[in-house]
Amino acid sequence: MRRALIITYYWPPTGGSGVQRWLKFSKYLPENGWQPVIYTPSNPEQLAVDESMLEEIPASAEVIKQPIREPYAIYHKLMGRGSAKGAGVNPINSQKKSFKQKLMLWVRSNFFVPDPRAGWVRPSVKFLCGYLQEHPVDVIITTGPPQSVHLIGRGLHRATGLPWVADFRDPWTRMFYFSNLPLLPWVRRRHYRLEKSVLDEASAVVSVTPRVQADFAARTSTPVHLITNGYDESDFSEPLEPRTDGKFRMVHTGLFASDGNPLELWKALAGLCSESADFAQRLEIRLAGKVDPEIVEAVNEAGLGAHLKLLGYLPHPESVAELRQADVILLPLRHGPEYSKVYPGKIFECIAAGPVVLGIGPADSAAAELLRSCGAGDMVDWDSDPSDYIRTAAASSSAAGKGQVLTPEKKGVRYLHSPSARPTQEAAAYSRKAISKKMADLLETLCK
Repeated sequence: MRRALIITYYWPPTGGSGVQRWLKFSKYLPENGWQPVIYTPSNPEQLAVDESMLEEIPASAEVIKQPIREPYAIYHKLMGRGSAKGAGVNPINSQKKSFKQKLMLWVRSNFFVPDPRAGWVRPSVKFLCGYLQEHPVDVIITTGPPQSVHLIGRGLHRATGLPWVADFRDPWTRMFYFSNLPLLPWVRRRHYRLEKSVLDEASAVVSVTPRVQADFAARTSTPVHLITNGYDESDFSEPLEPRTDGKFRMVHTGLFASDGNPLELWKALAGLCSESADFAQRLEIRLAGKVDPEIVEAVNEAGLGAHLKLLGYLPHPESVAELRQADVILLPLRHGPEYSKVYPGKIFECIAAGPVVLGIGPADSAAAELLRSCGAGDMVDWDSDPSDYIRTAAASSSAAGKGQVLTPEKKGVRYLHSPSARPTQEAAAYSRKAISKKMADLLETLCK
């Protein structure tokens, strides 16, 4: 069996499908002749740790951990962990910030390039060069963000000549928040140089969306491959207890950032509650995971506080169960033109879960195209009123909230999908087993 050294910051992973990407690859790569060797920090800074993910690490996987020094402890001491607006899910956004927040963001942006994990690069290259002499591997894989992980791969590739795959779960300089970094001109130029060196020196580059793949391919002669994220069929195999609460559940799981606050949605739901006492009695907004305070404030200001259920961080199996037992899954994108190129990491689990997905964001975004191609839902523009969409879905749901869901079109309505017919053939292409086979095929090609 061949061996692949996988360098990742998140292990065990927490959060959405994107962060879980290499846990799932490690789970299924051995079926395709590849033994995973995981290199990761022993003390990473993470929003939460999902202990349930530990059960999915294959027994054959070798995990190597080395300590990392990060500046986040100082940041949290000065700012208070999650206490200030904009310091929660995504502090790098265009929203108004205090002077202290601006100062800390400026320091983070200009003193730590490409990111606050940059100090881990040199010690890791030194350690791994010694490790590989005693424990050879066939290929090196780096997965970012954080993008500094790719610099570890670059250093090892230069030192050993081993094939190196740079796996980009998100873009680098064309990531949706990059324009919000208060970078000095020479620091911005350094980001571009580092990104270019990774793209040009890697043996292969991997992207998770077609639009980012095309963007990378236009900037390098290195082959750029499309291997998306996906959903794990085993996460959806357990039967669930039937719901009998009669509620109309609208569910969001994962990170809910303030720069993705769907204000028109809250306004529409408030209007529908005023329009129908039955709808007001049935509506339940369930938010699982890390939620920025601006989201909660907006829900309360819309008069929907009584309908809001804040579930906090849930282990992954419970998070998936929330999706499967929803009537409508909420998938708001974040603002910014670059975000329209990427898939939210959890979109594949939303597609596989069964209920209709209501996306909030650009109708021509990559996420919108994926939802439509899989027959899983649609995207409503930020400034559009989703009332008709929600009204039809609520009227079509069973008393237990698990009936067949409809969505309005210009000419009547159409069935989006039936829970008994999941996943569709289009969605099945995004199973973790299927995409792990694609990754294994790429690794074999590089070794040959």
